[in-house]
Amino acid sequence: LKILNVGAALGRELLTIPGPRRHLQASDLLKGLAGEFTSNGLLLMDNLEILFDQGLRLNPLDLLRRHAQARRVIAAWPGALTENRLSYATTGHPEYQDYGCDGLVPFRVN
Repeated sequence: LKILNVGAALGRELLTIPGPRRHLQASDLLKGLAGEFTSNGLLLMDNLEILFDQGLRLNPLDLLRRHAQARRVIAAWPGALTENRLSYATTGHPEYQDYGCDGLVPFRVN
């Protein structure tokens, strides 16, 4: 199985686009990459941190959910899972995000 290193792959794609326009194409670029890395209806994703970059104006969890409508998605969440909530960064950090786990199947891998 191939694992989509989102940071490396999406970062490479975004470098070809002028900075002020990157947020307009980030979602579509990720969709294309997801198609390339899907195998047997399964998409494995790692290194998601780039999705939290404020300049891209993305909602990372919503983006993952949309991909999961077309295929099974297993994504290594780069933040914390606490009391059925996913978070990224700490409160007060510019990239801080906090989500409920409704509709998700979170699990820990040590």
